[in-house]
Amino acid sequence: MRGTLSRRGLLGGGLLLAAVPWGCTEASASARGGPVPEAVPLVYPRRQWWARSPKRHARILGHGPDHLVVHHTDTANSADLSIDHAFRLSRWIQDFHMNTRGWDDSGQQLTISRGGYVMEGRNRSLAAIRAGVNVMGAQVLGHNDHTLGIENEGTYMTVAPPPLLWSSLVAVCAWLCDLYGLDPHTAISGHRDFNSTDCPGDMLYAMLPELRRSVAARLTPQVDASWP
Repeated sequence: MRGTLSRRGLLGGGLLLAAVPWGCTEASASARGGPVPEAVPLVYPRRQWWARSPKRHARILGHGPDHLVVHHTDTANSADLSIDHAFRLSRWIQDFHMNTRGWDDSGQQLTISRGGYVMEGRNRSLAAIRAGVNVMGAQVLGHNDHTLGIENEGTYMTVAPPPLLWSSLVAVCAWLCDLYGLDPHTAISGHRDFNSTDCPGDMLYAMLPELRRSVAARLTPQVDASWP
């Protein structure tokens, strides 16, 4: 299910039309040590999880983000790793942000479930990402005009995220850093780096250096010593 396709592959209405294993790259470019487009993770668009209409369309910014902000949902660490649960999560987040917080829509641009499923959050986010720009979110007070938020299902104060979520988080951050030309060592941050909050939890926040290293490793060209 969690397949990938080179950024040069076909995209259809927000869904990839073909799937190949995580980390697929162009062998000839990799062998020569040249730049390799990072694999594009499968991101489910809003219509797939039955998003409701936003109060108003998100504003598309004329530039990409300079920081990728890692959040946690501060919800139960569910053992349900299914796609149905992931879609229910996205609907719950949207309802909470619109009904309780009074926002126009889901605040974050992307959401990752504990099962590793990646969903579009705020409306127009996927279209903006593909165009190399961003939408104005509502996920980092005072910094929504230059950040892109990644919401991770669960509460990570004392426990680490499950492997499926972590794998997707690494892949998503690598994709975005590649697409926007960001240095993962400076671009990947936690919500608490900007606002007074426990988010994304003590454990997940402590893992951000590992996340940066893992993303950087994926973006480093691999040289095949046997290449003539």
